Amino acid sequence: MDAETFSLISVPVFTGVIGYVTNWTGILMLFFPISFKGFRLPGLAPLAHLLPRRVQQIPGIMQGGVGWQGIIPSRAAKMGSIAVDKGVAKIGGPSDFYQQLGPVEIAEHILSTARQDIHAIVDRTMSREHPRLWEELTPRMRQAVRERVEAQLPEVVRQVTDEIGDNIDSLLDVKLMVIRRISERPELSNRIFLEVGRRELRFIINFGFFFGFLLGIPTAFLTEVVWHEWWLLPLFGIVIGYVTNLVAIWMIFEPTEPHRVLGFRWQGLFLKRQKQAAAKYAEVISEDIITVANIGDELVNGPSADRTRMLIESTMRSTVDRAAGRVSPALRIAVGSSEYDAIRESVASEAVDYTMEPLRDEAFNRRQRRSIREMISTKMAEMPPSEFSEMLRTAMREDEWLLYLHGAVLGFIAGLIHLAIFG
Repeated sequence: MDAETFSLISVPVFTGVIGYVTNWTGILMLFFPISFKGFRLPGLAPLAHLLPRRVQQIPGIMQGGVGWQGIIPSRAAKMGSIAVDKGVAKIGGPSDFYQQLGPVEIAEHILSTARQDIHAIVDRTMSREHPRLWEELTPRMRQAVRERVEAQLPEVVRQVTDEIGDNIDSLLDVKLMVIRRISERPELSNRIFLEVGRRELRFIINFGFFFGFLLGIPTAFLTEVVWHEWWLLPLFGIVIGYVTNLVAIWMIFEPTEPHRVLGFRWQGLFLKRQKQAAAKYAEVISEDIITVANIGDELVNGPSADRTRMLIESTMRSTVDRAAGRVSPALRIAVGSSEYDAIRESVASEAVDYTMEPLRDEAFNRRQRRSIREMISTKMAEMPPSEFSEMLRTAMREDEWLLYLHGAVLGFIAGLIHLAIFG
């Protein structure tokens, strides 16, 4: 085989390999590294605002750095917002998720945990906040308070969970919760994409070789037989690298509705797997984002934490009064009315964090996530395909140009390499 024939045959193989490498590295660019890798230039950040908007979108530029961060994790807050707007918000509101997590089960779990050391909570709170007063009470008075608190604990805990349920829409902002969780753990945004769209991402990589090889056939004929201009191969490399990524992404998401073409059912690859993808999405959301622990944390540390604390404290204040019962007048006389109120406030304040602490129990979270997973999976599987597609497509659309540019640049470089090897 002479050199000219070998060069002709090598073009499709070369374009196939570069198509594969282009798409493989393009996928890596989407997700990795999770945190910025590179170096900072102190003077770059102020100048970044002068650059074109598209250039500003490149991870690291606005932070004044030269390097790279995966596109998806670099947009963690935006990914969280999209996850809610295009997915979670279409499934249900705060009250729907709260009911699925099981208020009765939550109350029972708090109750079973609290019973173990409710006496210690009262003693610890009083000893910390009012050691002298607590010591001055007779042992009989202290024990009476402990026992009455314990006796009324079931009613109190259920009252707290009911109050939270009745007010959950104003106490919990699901969108802010999701954004905060994904911002704190950018790898979660990666997991949503990698778990839900794993098969489609693998398709993009493999498609790069086959489509690149296919486009390489006419390229070889045009550059090796028809024309012999040296610059044609790098030029065709740009087109092949760009078009390969463009067609691969289009095939994943389009058409949204199934069509019959020559007797075959044609639909975007991601949408053909809607039920399976919905199940994976539900798994990620229920395991790491909308959980009992995260909702509890959001209630006591989120934007409406003050309202949550006031609600629980209000419930607990009346509980202390009921717990004191018949000894309440004696307590007020013994310690003074203002000091009695201070004790009541201390118990109520301590109760807020303690009420939410059992919700962090991992075993309990595992038991309760099943209902959330089934709810999300069922409702997302029933979504119109166009809405389901938008979950992933919206997150990628703004940055697709980077993938296309990446393919074009690598295609150009591959054309130059081929010229250097085969002349």
